[in-house]
Amino acid sequence: MKLAIIFPPLPFGWAPIAPPILEYLAALTHREDPSIEIRLISASATPDAFETLECDMAAISILTPTAVPGYRIAEKLRARGITIVFGGIHATALPEEAKQYGDAVVIGEAESAWPQVLRDFSAGTLQPFYHGERILLDDLPVPLYGMLPGKEQFRIVNTSRGCPYNCTFCSVKPFMGGDIRFRPIDHVVRDVAAIPEKMYINGDENIWWQGFEQRAIDMFTALKGSGKKWMGFGSLRPVMTPAGSRMLNAARESGMLTVWVGWDAISDDALTSYKADGKTGVDRERAIKTLRDHGIDVSLFYMLGGRNDSLDDFKRSVELADRLGVSMHPSLLVPYPGTELRRQYDSYLYKELGWEYYTGAYALFEHPDPAMTPEKREELFYESSLEILSLRRIFSHMFKIPFQGFPHAHILSVMSQIPVRTGMKIAYEKWKREKSIVREKQYKAN
Repeated sequence: MKLAIIFPPLPFGWAPIAPPILEYLAALTHREDPSIEIRLISASATPDAFETLECDMAAISILTPTAVPGYRIAEKLRARGITIVFGGIHATALPEEAKQYGDAVVIGEAESAWPQVLRDFSAGTLQPFYHGERILLDDLPVPLYGMLPGKEQFRIVNTSRGCPYNCTFCSVKPFMGGDIRFRPIDHVVRDVAAIPEKMYINGDENIWWQGFEQRAIDMFTALKGSGKKWMGFGSLRPVMTPAGSRMLNAARESGMLTVWVGWDAISDDALTSYKADGKTGVDRERAIKTLRDHGIDVSLFYMLGGRNDSLDDFKRSVELADRLGVSMHPSLLVPYPGTELRRQYDSYLYKELGWEYYTGAYALFEHPDPAMTPEKREELFYESSLEILSLRRIFSHMFKIPFQGFPHAHILSVMSQIPVRTGMKIAYEKWKREKSIVREKQYKAN
């Protein structure tokens, strides 16, 4: 049997990150049946791979912004007689939709379902839907690093699943549950040691949880001997707990260079409306200063254009980046399927917009402020984003990065922001062309 495992192209081009599902699902496959021939395809890196692809079955993992290209890939492969199995967060949220483009859909996590998919396919009894259970994470295989072609600079390691917070915009809790399931620390150390590169990403929703600071300290301490540098995603509330300082010191000593923080909203009112204030704590700016004081660089992710946001928030985001001395990565608010936010915004959604617009660069719903038209929100998003990502700001930020991370954190800062800037510029030019065509049609119609 020949199996292709596919991650569809990302909206704004290739990024130097190996999609973790590829090498991990390959490991699950190999453990079930070592005789299966496996090919891994990251479509952003190798967009022409499908023209000559030969396989019996293709597993396609889709997120909402990659659903449409994923469906297009499936249609091409099915026309050549290849069986298609969908999985991932979007397929879990909308399995009936995904089934229209494939032969089977894995709903939920793969570990408990994927072996049965392989057995059923071999027996000619493939079922339309498979339901993965949320199981303990004490028997996960080491991803098959090295199988993915091309020069992928960063691998992703996951050490836990689940999230107890109730942020309305997030898909993690609906997909992985509200209970935190931790992997054994020695398994995390094993996987990090297997990564061929000297730098990696901790891909957890949160690398430290309030109430579990000691577990984070123990894991960071165990990773100290890896000799590798890393970055990860962390919330702000645990930073300010009594164990926060010890935890941050342990993280830095384990090789941590940068933490990506969900700032989520510019205004406190919007933050509260998203129910995200539970993870940020009461003094976000003080928490950012604490991180930097412990030698860790900070990048903030946040959303603009929500129904509780204003025009001023776009400008305030640029001012915030300068005041805090951090890099900033904005998006327009996206009501993803399966989230509470989508239910709240359902009556305001522009239903004619397909999933290809769910990239964080389009206005997807009505706004109560008449001045916040879709075109205005999108225009201000690009203008403020490109101002934050200007070369002047990217390189001046290097002088604000804590010296403890030199030179790795400084190089990483540039490497992570330049591709984002490039993708943003490409998207902006595409957006301007689209708007020009629309205006031309409107002019001719009048």
